[in-house]
Amino acid sequence: MKKEIVLGAFLMASAVLGAERPNVLFILCDDLRWDCFGAAGHPHLRTPNIDRLATEGVRFQNAFCTTSLCSPSRASILSGLYAHTHGVINNFTEYPTNLVSWPMRLRETGYATAYIGKWHMGEDNDAPRSGFDWFVSHKGQGKYFGTEWCINGTRRETVPGYYTTIVTDFALDWLRQPGRDRQPWALCVGHKAPHSFYVPEEKYTHVFDRVRVPYPDSAFHLDDKPDWIKQRLYTWHGIYGPLFEWRKKFPDDHPEAVKDFENMTHAYWGTILSVDDSVGRLLKYLEETQQLDRTIIVFMGDNGLLNGEHGMVDKRAMHEPSIRIPLLVRYPRLGKGVVEQMVLTVDIAPSLLDLCGARPLPNIHGQSWKRLVQRGHDPTWRTAFLYEYNYEKQFPYTPNVRGVRTANWKYIHYPHGDGTPDRHLAELYHLKTDPDERRNLIRDPACAAILAELKAELARQMERTGLVRDQMPLDEGVKQELPAPSIR
Repeated sequence: MKKEIVLGAFLMASAVLGAERPNVLFILCDDLRWDCFGAAGHPHLRTPNIDRLATEGVRFQNAFCTTSLCSPSRASILSGLYAHTHGVINNFTEYPTNLVSWPMRLRETGYATAYIGKWHMGEDNDAPRSGFDWFVSHKGQGKYFGTEWCINGTRRETVPGYYTTIVTDFALDWLRQPGRDRQPWALCVGHKAPHSFYVPEEKYTHVFDRVRVPYPDSAFHLDDKPDWIKQRLYTWHGIYGPLFEWRKKFPDDHPEAVKDFENMTHAYWGTILSVDDSVGRLLKYLEETQQLDRTIIVFMGDNGLLNGEHGMVDKRAMHEPSIRIPLLVRYPRLGKGVVEQMVLTVDIAPSLLDLCGARPLPNIHGQSWKRLVQRGHDPTWRTAFLYEYNYEKQFPYTPNVRGVRTANWKYIHYPHGDGTPDRHLAELYHLKTDPDERRNLIRDPACAAILAELKAELARQMERTGLVRDQMPLDEGVKQELPAPSIR
């Protein structure tokens, strides 16, 4: 892809501290695929406001999460650390109170900070969290309609209307508070969308009715895949399972069940249109108040989503749709264009602190992409990264995963087995020639040398990040082999 980074003049940290410090608007979507907006080339989604961020800012073409699960990924975004270090390894663990995050650091330097929307670390807790002057959230996943909100810890109420609209109203209310322009601010907006169960606004319910959505071709090429992927087909996370409660008309194995898959996908897309409206409202306010060009706007997803690929829905696995995320950054001093080198969720914290001239977080795994964007290409930047996922006893459809990805190759390792007779069938893909990961090369003799290199790289990445090889925190009740497949 043609590199088109337009280098912008950048203030050094000392100069930033002495001048007007930028605001930060951080917009986080839940389960948003990397390809589900117009500027990413989606053939049906029209997202002019999200696309504007891509056009006027930086689009990271190869952005990835380090754990494809909501809570661990969110903790990595805040801390710059892998899940095995920050400790949030499932969707029910609180962000550690003694672990400094990038909003905490900005608050220490005089920023007003707020978090509004889906927090999702600590399932039953909607109380304010450390690092924020203003905190508006709810317990658990929240609902597209009928969420009970905890507003800065003082009152709870069910606000009528659609979640995406409500969270945007709350955000604008905070931005309009008297005196907000007297100090730099950092506002985090956490959308529920497009997380299941997908419920679009009424105005977007039928937008895609005429768009045919067949299962992706890779859904049925599973012969060389590990056994757990085949077992997953009829589970909560498989294409013949409940499809997040959209399957109502046809039996799981009926040929016409694809209609339910199509309806589910339409609903997923519909929720994204409301997110685009939200981005437009926020951009309009920043323009009207002449704050747009002095605000760092980050738009991203916490993890990717499998939508039929390899017979799967949901995430967790290390396959490309699960780990790739959208990442857009608009800030005129940063420049604009497309960055192709691999960036990670753990890079958000150091990058934002670097851009704001704040003191960095110590001993983290991520690194600032400020210089990478300035140069358009950095020969010292990472060439490989570690992926980790920890088995969850309530969702036993995915085993423990440890893997490594480079620009051209991916090696996926299942240290506690994958359900096959030999229990350790791994996956190896040449991404340059097989971007859809259809051909598992793990048993190809011609790939023996590259496999050995990737195994060594995985060991190096685990050592570098402090993760002991083949040892990891396991959910209570984990067994050496996967249980029999079941629904939900």
